[in-house]
Amino acid sequence: MPRVRKRFGQHFLHDPAVIERIVRAIDPRPADHLIEIGPGRGALTRKLLGGELASLDAIEIDRELASHLRAELASEPRLHLHEMDALDVDLTRICEQRGGKVRLVGNLPYNISTPLLFHFLAAVDCIDDMLFMLQRELVARIVAQPGTAQYGRLTVMLAPQVRAERLFDVGPGAFQPAPKVWSSVLRLRPLRQPPFVPSSAYGEIVAAAFAQRRKTLRNALKGWLTPAEISACGVDPGVRAETLAPASFNELARLAEHRIVQAGGV
Repeated sequence: MPRVRKRFGQHFLHDPAVIERIVRAIDPRPADHLIEIGPGRGALTRKLLGGELASLDAIEIDRELASHLRAELASEPRLHLHEMDALDVDLTRICEQRGGKVRLVGNLPYNISTPLLFHFLAAVDCIDDMLFMLQRELVARIVAQPGTAQYGRLTVMLAPQVRAERLFDVGPGAFQPAPKVWSSVLRLRPLRQPPFVPSSAYGEIVAAAFAQRRKTLRNALKGWLTPAEISACGVDPGVRAETLAPASFNELARLAEHRIVQAGGV
């Protein structure tokens, strides 16, 4: 059996009941093109291939694990194994090769979960949905509502692109080796009709607003907007970032963008 490599943040899912529950949540259909991120020792891979689906692209960075899977599943024509870093995967190209949109699944390495999410969302137009195992605290932040302690930059940045649904929690014992934290299974569905089109300044405004959570917007956005301009967007400059809905951040960003354009034209 291939050994565990700590530098890849490996925790292999092995609990049959949890694997079965994940497969039921994915509910693969005969026409589905799935992409599994980090198949590891192949527990979920084998279960998925045991059902009906059109194809399964598996992205594995560990050469030893990739070699093991390649040998074990060599007779499976639906499996396409890519030995590479998931941060380098070209989802658009895979979509073109498979002739349609893809569904992403997997147990994401905790140490690069957030960069992976944003990498995948850069190709959101070719994704049907995503079902990932992530650290429970991270999932709590993704699905958080305004005014809660978990609500923050990640929540707001994902809001214009996906609808997030926390499905169920998974204890450390379901993995080998067992992590020190609990995990959660999360479903992300790309929004076909986004609630708003993010301003080009959206990310910068959100980052500035949450840079120091205890600061009010009046202070956090100093240099971007005046208190009067914040008020003009229908936002109280005396509140903190965690109280604002994503659409309100976009109103602030649109005004900041307008100011930047005006300054550039002077």
